[in-house]
Amino acid sequence: MTSQRFVARHRRAVAAVGAVGAGLLVLSACDKPTPLATVTVDRNSVNSEASCYNDGDPLKPTALQGCLKDKDAKSIKVDPDATVRFGVDPEIADKGWTLLMNGQPLTDSSKKTYRTVPGSVFFNQQYGASGSATTVTILSGGNSKAYGLWSFKLEKDS
Repeated sequence: MTSQRFVARHRRAVAAVGAVGAGLLVLSACDKPTPLATVTVDRNSVNSEASCYNDGDPLKPTALQGCLKDKDAKSIKVDPDATVRFGVDPEIADKGWTLLMNGQPLTDSSKKTYRTVPGSVFFNQQYGASGSATTVTILSGGNSKAYGLWSFKLEKDS
């Protein structure tokens, strides 16, 4: 009787090890996710992986213009009186990051993991806004090297 229990336990252990090994094999075939960027307005948040990212290596300059035209940017409603908070993973912050509004720099480069901007800025013609929606892009890196782009569509909610 005890030998039958031992065999049954041994089979279960071997099956469990096999299942774990198969799971790790499947996971190793998956692409590594890109770092995340998040936009928060009041209690609403959206986050996104990069629209362009080269696993931490610099992007080719020719790829940047196409990346700035991200058609699948996640959107969030913004009351012009609200504060808009931008957060990035430390991997993005370590290389420095800048906010672009409609492709033009809106802020200086920062190595912090978050920033805040008044919502009114995104709908002010003085800053290049037009209409009731603005595309904001987080650019990882600086003038000489870009490492990734994360785009969001901010829609006026008045």
